[in-house]
Amino acid sequence: MMRLLGPAEIRILANKLDLRPTKKLGQNFVIDAGTVRRIVRVADLSADDVVIEVGPGLGSLTLALLPEAAHVVAVEIDPVLATQLPVTVAERGPSDKLTVVNADAMKIGLDDLAGHTPTALVANLPYNVAVPVVLHLLEKLPSLRKGLIMVQLEVADRLAAGPGSKVYGVPSVKAAWYADVRRAGPVGRTVFWPVPNVDSGLVSLTRREPPTTTATREEVFAVVDAAFAQRRKTLRAALASWAGSPSQAETALRAADVDPSARGEQLPIEAFARIAEQKP
Repeated sequence: MMRLLGPAEIRILANKLDLRPTKKLGQNFVIDAGTVRRIVRVADLSADDVVIEVGPGLGSLTLALLPEAAHVVAVEIDPVLATQLPVTVAERGPSDKLTVVNADAMKIGLDDLAGHTPTALVANLPYNVAVPVVLHLLEKLPSLRKGLIMVQLEVADRLAAGPGSKVYGVPSVKAAWYADVRRAGPVGRTVFWPVPNVDSGLVSLTRREPPTTTATREEVFAVVDAAFAQRRKTLRAALASWAGSPSQAETALRAADVDPSARGEQLPIEAFARIAEQKP
């Protein structure tokens, strides 16, 4: 069993590294051991799971993940934190199950993970890049079967929203291409240092096959982007530039069995796939 980091130890470690958490990197470190235990419990890992953790920071969550997984690949953009993490782990227990990759998570693929093939994503994601990071990893790492991420509450709501919800939008639709997404509980702001000015939430991801379609993912996502670029417009109007004209958009929508007067926030991912197949 790994000894987890407490608030005092995290501050001592931060002082040692002369660390000043930056908004640019979205750094808010978890200082509550109960929260990281809860994340690992809800993630429902098996002993053969290979976990990819993005933004491990000082290692609070990493230490809780290591005993539960076959291996943890921690992707850390900050070189100081990436260098310190193996040291912190080695001081508290066996470190042979940890691989640290000093890289930008938005730029990595399977070839960058030192021969490891991740099956689960578990991370306290930086607020400012949470959605693009999740979508990038789901695209580039098809081996990912599940995930549990901690994100800003508003982002959690958007990712898990269904058609018809006020916050259903591009993140919701694109995430649904890859996975079943659901809220997995709230997280208060006081478990972080520094304390953010927003609450957080847990989001559970379970990989599923994308909709059956002759359109490519890029073609479907192009329709999604166009549909939500002007939220208040009907799809006939919103997809006019995509289709070539409003009338061509209407023709494509009717062929896809979608009401031209509907709006993007009413459609599931499957409908966007049908529309993409009808591009003039």
